Amino acid sequence: MTNRPFVEVIVAPHFERKFRRLQTKYRHIAEDIQPLTEQLSRGETPGDQIQGVGYTVYKARVRNSDAKRGKSGGYRVIYYVKTAHRIFLATIYSKSDQKDIPLEEIRRIIQEILAEDEPQEE
Repeated sequence: MTNRPFVEVIVAPHFERKFRRLQTKYRHIAEDIQPLTEQLSRGETPGDQIQGVGYTVYKARVRNSDAKRGKSGGYRVIYYVKTAHRIFLATIYSKSDQKDIPLEEIRRIIQEILAEDEPQEE
């Protein structure tokens, strides 16, 4: 048995709001993003790193089983790697509803995460 690192995957409030909105339209969203959260908790970083944000942020493509269009018409999950053992799910959107997300918006979301996470720091 290999000794894989355990990574805490934290759902940011912004992600939670976007997820709930999408859930009203796409019933299977939770099952669709489950494999991604499992990968993250194993220490993997799937997707492409987003350059120019100033933080370690990735965008992962996730299949939308309700849309039947594969990954290209699926979800985009933006996640922030704060430390080797803490990853925040920052935001999610459906590619069929939104083409892309501006870097400024990603920065704003990460700053919200950092402001909310500060009191828990040791």
